[in-house]
Amino acid sequence: MEHAAVASAIVTHYTRDRRDLPWRRTRDPYAIWVSEIMLQQTRVATVIPYWERWMTRFPTVRALAEAPLDDVLAAWAGLGYFSRARNLLAGAQAVTTRLGGALPSRAAELRAVPGIGPYTAGAIASIAFGERTPLVDGNVARVLARVFGITDDIKSTVGQRTLWARAADLMAALPTVHAPGDLNQGLMELGATLCSPTSPRCLVCPLATHCVAARTGKQDVLPVVPARKKESELPILSRAALWIEARGELLLARRSPEGLFGGLWELPQGDSLAEIASAVGVTSFDAQPVAYHDQTLTHRRLRIAVFRAGMPRSIVRAAIPGYDSLTRVKLSAVRELGVAAATTAILTKYEDTPWSSTPQPSPSSPKATTRSSKASRASVSTRRTPTSKKPRSARRRASTSSSTTRSR
Repeated sequence: MEHAAVASAIVTHYTRDRRDLPWRRTRDPYAIWVSEIMLQQTRVATVIPYWERWMTRFPTVRALAEAPLDDVLAAWAGLGYFSRARNLLAGAQAVTTRLGGALPSRAAELRAVPGIGPYTAGAIASIAFGERTPLVDGNVARVLARVFGITDDIKSTVGQRTLWARAADLMAALPTVHAPGDLNQGLMELGATLCSPTSPRCLVCPLATHCVAARTGKQDVLPVVPARKKESELPILSRAALWIEARGELLLARRSPEGLFGGLWELPQGDSLAEIASAVGVTSFDAQPVAYHDQTLTHRRLRIAVFRAGMPRSIVRAAIPGYDSLTRVKLSAVRELGVAAATTAILTKYEDTPWSSTPQPSPSSPKATTRSSKASRASVSTRRTPTSKKPRSARRRASTSSSTTRSR
C-alpha cells in the first residue's frame, strides 16, 4: 500500500469537507486540550456549548488551575465521566506550578502532564505545534483497522501496537506540503463521519480504493473488538440514599476527591440504611423507600433505594466514610453544583412526582428508627425493583450511562 497516497487522500478530504467546529479555529494548545478531553466518549453536538462556556469561564491554563474543584465540576455537569474534569484540573495545576502555565510543544513532554495520555499528547502536539507525531483513538482505530485489514483485537496490547505502528507509517509518509495536524484530524473526521461502526459510507470514502475491508467486503467484521458483557451479567452494587429535605433545602454530601465520583455532590449514601443514617446523625427515617434508581456503569449495575429522613439537629462535616463535606442546598440550586448523575435523576423524579419531605413512621411503630432499618436494609439489597417491566428506553434519563429512577 502506498502510504503517501493514503495520507494525502485523508488530508485532501479533510481540508475540503471537514466540519466547522469552534476548536478548529484556534491553535491554542490549551483550547485544543480541553476539546480533546471533552470529546472522549461524548458526541460533538453535546460538546460544543460546553466547550464554549468552559473557555469563557476558564480561558487559560492558569485560570483553570486557580479554580475551586466545585466550580470545575459544576461547569462539567452534564458531560458525565467527571474524572475527565478532575484530570484537567490536576493537569492545569501541574502545568502552572512546574511550567509557568505553558503547555509543552512535544508529545513526549506532554505525556508527563497529569491526565494527558498518548492520544491527547499526539493531538495537541500535531494540531497546535505541528509536530509529526501520530495518534490513535476509537475513530482512528476503526479507520486504520479497516484500511490496513488489521485482524487483531484493537483493544489488546498487540492490536494497539499494530494500530500505532500504522498511524506512524502514515505520518512518516505524509508529504511535507501537508500539516501533521490535518492528517490526524482527517483520520478522526473519517471515523466520525464516514467510517462509522455500522453501515460505513464506503461509496463516498476517499480511501475506498485503498481499503482492505472495502475491497473484501469485511466492513462488518473489522475492526475486531472484545465482546461486551451483557447487562444482566454485571454485578449489582446496592446502596441506600437519604432524602433529607427541610424548608426547601436538601442535604447533600460531597465525595472525597479520590475514587469513584470523586468531588461530586450527591444524596448521602451507604451500604445500608442504618449505617448511613447513623453516620449523618439521623434519628427518624422511613422504613420503606420512596424511590429507586437503577444505573448501568461500565463494570457494574448501581441500584439505589431512596429513603426520606428527618434533618439532623446539627450537621457534622466529613462524618460519613467516603465523603469530605455535608451541606444544605436550595432545591432550585442543586444543579448549579457538580452533582452525580444518580442524584440528578432522583431530583428529576422528585420534580415530576414530589413525595412529602417528612418521613412517615412505619405501621408498627409511631416513629421509624434504626430498629426499622433492618427490614429496609434487606429491601435495598434483595428486593426486586418495580420497574423491571418498563421498556429499556424508559430507563435512560439524566445520566451519561443507562439509568432509571422511579417512585414507589
